[in-house]
Amino acid sequence: MTKVMIVDDAVFVRRHVTQVLSEAGFSVVHAVDGDDALVQLSSTPDIDLVLCDVNMPNKNGLEFLEQARKPGAWPRLKVVMLTTEGQAEFIHRAKAAGALGWIVKPFKPEALVATVRRLTTTQSVA
Repeated sequence: MTKVMIVDDAVFVRRHVTQVLSEAGFSVVHAVDGDDALVQLSSTPDIDLVLCDVNMPNKNGLEFLEQARKPGAWPRLKVVMLTTEGQAEFIHRAKAAGALGWIVKPFKPEALVATVRRLTTTQSVA
């Protein structure tokens, strides 16, 4: 089963994304911020994709992404930003750090599921 981690400090977002993805057949784990996400990745190495908010306490989503992309970390990890932010500056920084996509909240559940399916059925990330 494909395992997705949702990283968001908002409980209602984690619950909503979990419901949408669980109903589509995905296994979902949670992290409340970037620091928690790094801990989760260390203890759950079979995560296929991360959906990550930008604005969070402690370590924000962009800081998490940059740390997850450091040499020797998780080079094959697929990350999509799921956030209310739509500023070009944030999008460029995320893509430069290796994010594969950017979804603005509120999202359409069918679009989220389609994105997760597309990214988790590809064999590798260039």
